[in-house]
Amino acid sequence: MAFPERFSNLPEHVWPRIRGLLDVHPAGGDVINMTIGEPRHAFPDWVGTDMAKHAAGFGKYPPNYGSDELLESIAGWIDRRFGVRVDASQQIMALNGTREGLFNACVALSPETKNGTKPAVLLPNPYYSVYAIGALASTADPIFVPSTPMSGFLPDFASLDETTLNRTTVAYICSPSNPEGAIADRAYWKVLFGLAQKHDFKIFADECYSEIYRDEPPLGALQMAAELGADPERVLVFHSLSKRSNLPGLRSGFVAGGPKSIAKVKELRAYAGAPLPLPIQKVSARLWDDEEHVIASRKLYQEKYKIADQVFAGANGYTPPAGGFFLWLNVQDGEAAALRLWQETGIRVVPGGYFAVEVDGKNPASEYIRVAMVTEKQELHRALTTLRDCLMG
Repeated sequence: MAFPERFSNLPEHVWPRIRGLLDVHPAGGDVINMTIGEPRHAFPDWVGTDMAKHAAGFGKYPPNYGSDELLESIAGWIDRRFGVRVDASQQIMALNGTREGLFNACVALSPETKNGTKPAVLLPNPYYSVYAIGALASTADPIFVPSTPMSGFLPDFASLDETTLNRTTVAYICSPSNPEGAIADRAYWKVLFGLAQKHDFKIFADECYSEIYRDEPPLGALQMAAELGADPERVLVFHSLSKRSNLPGLRSGFVAGGPKSIAKVKELRAYAGAPLPLPIQKVSARLWDDEEHVIASRKLYQEKYKIADQVFAGANGYTPPAGGFFLWLNVQDGEAAALRLWQETGIRVVPGGYFAVEVDGKNPASEYIRVAMVTEKQELHRALTTLRDCLMG
């Protein structure tokens, strides 16, 4: 079965490209993989025990949108973390990780036409591939908005022309951003909500890195919507236990937003999605209720920020990340640098340009590499020092 033609203009997926670039050459040293953003900090030791305790639940069909217990736990966490109270039964749906929600929400909520024209979906560039696929699956035009140092490594949606904004149905935003680690401040959110109100589009806020940060907790989109008095239907937020709780294999997250929007996402789930098994819902509820393991993991990441700051002190091309667990390093030519690093040292990183597309003849990420700081601290220090000496010395 051929891939639908409307998807054909997207570049090849990141991971086949990185294998094609590196794996045809021998490693220049002991392999250290810093490509995949897969958390390696310990998750709570009771997770396996709890899963086994509730294993009988695998013999039952689970609630399609999330059990009452899980939804209430999520609502309680939203209230504690962002100071926003939501109706657990009407404004939240459990997800198999954020990827499912980020895709399905666009299919469910982006109309086939807007103002008599083909709709547009805005996304940051570099971008998470599911944003673009969600846009194309909903038959909208994906509009790639560069995230550059000039825009604080966040997409400058206000720079778009009125014609594009008037046909926009959805704008994706990730804060803290992947790969740059930039955090949207109040001024940024105020502009974005103003544009959404003026041009009548929804904001899809991917907040999966919200609990990994350097100093102050990042502002949330629901928090800003409440602060600005925005229509609750104007925004949906997406969260996951993958990064927060170091459980990417659990495939557990949620989407929250206005009740009308969530009702439409639930309607699609009834036909085209799969609920979380009951044992996973049980464990997830306890994880959302527990903050101690999150604090401990965040402390480790904060120590890793300090290691990176020390290694790259005074180095051109280093911007300290405010959140997330990636370094976004300017090395002039990301693809050449990644290949050289692999051939000379055995360290694997991703060329930044693989996460982006050309806009006006320029790939805004081609000068960068993305480095995942997921390994333990001693190895991280050694790897970053080797990388610095190889590429930035």
